[in-house]
Amino acid sequence: MRVSGELIESIRPGIEVEVRRVPAGPLALITPWNFPVLIPAWKIAPALAYGNTVVFKPARLVPSSAVALAEALEAAGVPDAVFNLVCGAGADIGSTLTQSSDVVGVSFTGALDTGRGIAVACAARGARVQLEMGGKNPLAILDDADIDRAVDCAVQGAFLSTGQRCTASSRLIVTDAIHDQFVERLISKLRQLRVGDARDPRTDIGPVVDQRQLDQDLSYLAIARAEGAEVVGGERVERETEGFFLEPALLLDATNDMRSSREEIFGPIASVIRVGDYEEALATANDTEFGLTAGIVTSSLWYASDFRRNAEAGMVMVNVPTAGVDYHVPFGGSKASSYGPREQGRYARDFYTSLKTGYVAA
Repeated sequence: MRVSGELIESIRPGIEVEVRRVPAGPLALITPWNFPVLIPAWKIAPALAYGNTVVFKPARLVPSSAVALAEALEAAGVPDAVFNLVCGAGADIGSTLTQSSDVVGVSFTGALDTGRGIAVACAARGARVQLEMGGKNPLAILDDADIDRAVDCAVQGAFLSTGQRCTASSRLIVTDAIHDQFVERLISKLRQLRVGDARDPRTDIGPVVDQRQLDQDLSYLAIARAEGAEVVGGERVERETEGFFLEPALLLDATNDMRSSREEIFGPIASVIRVGDYEEALATANDTEFGLTAGIVTSSLWYASDFRRNAEAGMVMVNVPTAGVDYHVPFGGSKASSYGPREQGRYARDFYTSLKTGYVAA
C-alpha cells in the first residue's frame, strides 16, 4: 500500500509544507464471535498495511479461527512480533490491552456496554479508539413496495446468519395498507426455511451460538409476550446434530416502545411495527439509541431520496437488505452504534495512521 500525502505552499515565501501519514503505532484489535474471520481481517489488513504492529484478541468462543488466521499470516511472511495473537477472557486480556500504555489505540467490535467501558479507559490515557457496538436496525416497507422484494429483504436482513449480526433488520416497520399482506407472505416464507446444521447445504438458518445466547433469545420472546406482542415461531427445535437451534420468530402487534423493539437481541427475531404512512415510518425508524444501518423498500424515488437524507444511520439501504456491505466503502454508524473513525476502504487510514506536518525552507 502506498500512502498519499500533500505538498502545500506556505503563506510564507520560500517555505513548503508537507503533510504525510505515518503509522499510528502498536494497536489492540478486539473482535466478536459472529464473523470470526471477516471482522478480524478487515481490522488486521489495514493495521499492517499502514505499518502498525498488532495485538489481536478474538472472542473467547472462536479461538480456532483466530489461530488459523495467525498461521496464515505467519506463512505469508509477516515478521515476528509485528502480529501477535492472545486468547482468553475479555475481562482479563481485553482490560489489560485497553489500559496498557504500550498500546496507542484500540479497535473494538462488540457489545455496547463493553465498548463504552473501552472508550472511557482509552480517553483517560489519551489513546485513540474505534468502536462498533451494534444496532436496532429498521427496515421500512411502504405501501408502494414490491411485496416479493420486501419479503426477500426482510428474510435476508433479519434471519439469515441466525440474525446474529449487528446490521440485522430487527425492526420491520410496515405501513398500514400493505401490512397484512406483507406479514402473511413473510410468515409463509419463514415456514419454508430449514433450521439445522450450518454445514448442511440444505440449511437456511444455523444454530444460535451457545446456550447463553439461546437463553437470551428465549427471554426476549417471553418479554415480548408479556408486553402484548404475538409471537409467531420462536420454538426451540432439536436436530440430529447437537446445537442451539431456534425457529425464526416474528413479533406481531409490536410497538416501538417495547423492550423487544429497543434492545439488541442478536438472534433470529424481528418486531413488526405497523405505522400509518411514510412520515411515521421515518420517525419510528429514527426513534432508537442506535444508528448503524437503516433500510427502506419503496418504488418511489422521492421517498427513497428523502429516506437516504433523513434516516439517522451511518449506512442507508434502498430496496436491499440492511445486512450485507462492501469492503471498499466506509462501515460504521451514528448514535450509540459507533464511535471514532470509520472502518474499511481508504477511510480506515483515519484510525490506523497519524498526520505529521513538516515545514521545509528552500
